[in-house]
Amino acid sequence: MNGVTHINSGAPWEGIVGYSRVVVRGDAAWVSGTTSTVDGVVTHLGDAGAQARQALVIVREALERAGFTLADVVRTRMFVTDISRWEEIGRAHGEFFGDVRPATSMVQVAALIDPAMLVEIEADAVRGAGA
Repeated sequence: MNGVTHINSGAPWEGIVGYSRVVVRGDAAWVSGTTSTVDGVVTHLGDAGAQARQALVIVREALERAGFTLADVVRTRMFVTDISRWEEIGRAHGEFFGDVRPATSMVQVAALIDPAMLVEIEADAVRGAGA
């Protein structure tokens, strides 16, 4: 399909909504919004920082499956349900990207797909960007 690779995670929403965890074309990869959902269950209930960390672990694993690393990430977007918790979420992001320094946004949203979700994170990567 025009040199595009779709990598799925098996999340229940992928088939319903019609999306992939990662889409790769050439040296670019786009990671869909990722939450702290593991095996269909939201983890770290009530802990926005821990949810951000878990989401970023999933982002990292998805990128690695696609042949990328966190060092290749050039942009992230963080959607949060309570912007007053920006610091704990931001610190988690910094643990993964403190040396990478991608462009980023953190935006408060009214809600995510499951009320237990506090954070959703997207990432865009370019192979070799961190070299």
